[in-house]
Amino acid sequence: MSKHHPHSPKTDVPKAPVNRETLGELWHLFAYLRPYRGRFFAAWTCLLISSAMALTIPYFGGRLIDGAQRSLAAGESAAADFGGLNTIALSLFVVVAIRATCNYLQSLWGTEVGERTMADLRRDTFNRIIHLPMSFFAQRRVGELTSRIAADLSQIQGTLTGSIPQFLGQLVTLLGGIALISLTSGKLTIIVLLMIPLLVFSAMMFGRKARKLSRDSQDRLADTAVVVEESLQGIATVKAFAREEFEGERYAGGMRVLIEAAMRSARHMAMFGGFMTFAGMGSMIIVLWYGCRLIQTGELTVGNMTQFMMYAMFVGGAAGQFARLYGDLQRMLGATQRVRELLKEPTEPGCEFESLRAAQSEKTTHSLPRVNGDVSFEEVEFAYPSRKEVTVLNGLTLTASAGQRVALVGPSGSGKSTIVSLLMRFYDPDSGRVIIDGKDARDYPLRPLREQMAIVPQDVLLFGGTIAENIAYGRQGATQAEIEDAARQANAHDFISGFPEGYQTVVGERGVKLSGGQRQRVAIARAVLRDPAILILDEATSSLDSESESLVQQALESLMEGRTSIIIAHRLSTIRRADCIYVIREGTVVEAGTHEELLGQSEGLYRSLSELQFEMSPGERGALAP
Repeated sequence: MSKHHPHSPKTDVPKAPVNRETLGELWHLFAYLRPYRGRFFAAWTCLLISSAMALTIPYFGGRLIDGAQRSLAAGESAAADFGGLNTIALSLFVVVAIRATCNYLQSLWGTEVGERTMADLRRDTFNRIIHLPMSFFAQRRVGELTSRIAADLSQIQGTLTGSIPQFLGQLVTLLGGIALISLTSGKLTIIVLLMIPLLVFSAMMFGRKARKLSRDSQDRLADTAVVVEESLQGIATVKAFAREEFEGERYAGGMRVLIEAAMRSARHMAMFGGFMTFAGMGSMIIVLWYGCRLIQTGELTVGNMTQFMMYAMFVGGAAGQFARLYGDLQRMLGATQRVRELLKEPTEPGCEFESLRAAQSEKTTHSLPRVNGDVSFEEVEFAYPSRKEVTVLNGLTLTASAGQRVALVGPSGSGKSTIVSLLMRFYDPDSGRVIIDGKDARDYPLRPLREQMAIVPQDVLLFGGTIAENIAYGRQGATQAEIEDAARQANAHDFISGFPEGYQTVVGERGVKLSGGQRQRVAIARAVLRDPAILILDEATSSLDSESESLVQQALESLMEGRTSIIIAHRLSTIRRADCIYVIREGTVVEAGTHEELLGQSEGLYRSLSELQFEMSPGERGALAP
């Protein structure tokens, strides 16, 4: 069994170096901030004010202590002392109030800007993905693309709204703190500046190792989750082969490995915590000891010492945050590179756009009169971009006149589904032409052309909404009456009405709450509602039982009436009424004719396929006979 689940996206965003190229990619994303630049700059102004206010707190604290000491030394009464102390305390309250207000506004406006910016970026990224050509999806995994939208954009959002403002705030605190401790005591400042690099370097080294061990522990946890997922998804197989104990031991083995990884991480973190506690507190003791010596010599007051210690803690805390914030910045740059790769991918022909709003306006600019449905392939050659060395279609030529039913048969891998892909312009031929109504398909606007087609596939994918929503996917804005009429034509109205919630029945993920025949009829209703000029049936009844196949076949007969229909079928009984049957082998047409004509060719491939099906299903012999 696999160790890593193939569909589990990696959420650990890779780091990227901080250089001119990666910062240039980041600059392009800042364009999304332009509509909200007023709130953005207001939030950052509040951040700067808040950081500046924080630096005044130690100053007022030191003045408060020195004021009390001077009063005691001068022998002043408590009443006389209160006036000066109250003024300082009141000033301190004002500073704290200003800082709290700025923190509130910075958090509120920063979050609003971040959420709106990321919403725009997520929409554009998703729109770019769904407008990319099929060749792109053939070389990418769904989990990878999902990770781009989830993990990468979340990393960008977290850094943009959290880490970068924190970085700015900590930078102000660090520089301002160093300047203020220098003014307070130059001698103590030298000690602090000698110790801070050591602590920061140690934190970076320990932190790097800690992240590696933590990632290893998370990987081991993911391995145990894979065991659970595989076992529960295949629970019938586990029980059928009586492998419960084996799966239990496999999970227990994974847990043992997980415990070992977790303990390695825990030992390292404990060592890190102990070292930082000793080093941090040791540094404070040294500063405190030397500061007390300066107080004894009269070079420093108690208030100055208190002020210095508070500033030193500010400086140390800010310096300690830089390693983490720098790592966040690297991860953001890595995520930005991956997202920008998607945003720079070329879309399908005729679908170029720079944003969602442009895409929506572009969609309304093209319209296409209804095509007649004359289709022809002229000497088409094609190989998939991911495997150019394998030619799938080799000089293929065929024709389907408007309103005809044309069937494509042949061994698996002969190129039948590829013909459909070229007709729907998922791909374009390497040479030759696909002609629709006498015009090269590449000369039509892409989306309006596809709106003239509909497909009923073998494996129907229904979306997780209601039955009505899935049928209405065929035509935007369809009324309930139109949806029900389409369902009646697809022989689906009766079973839908039998559900307690009728057309509002939720079908579940991928339509799991419906049977195969029911899903097929919903797909047919969707195609009926679309009212296509060109209909494609891709093995639409191959996986159904006899009763479901009969109902689906009746619906298909109604749907094909008056439309150009391209039918891919392995069950030859379903295509005996086709106007023309093309037999495909190794990417080219080797036979063409009606069912009766092809059966009359004693050495023909179609007859061989028919005889093979007779042997496998004798009951179909009469149905296939001319």
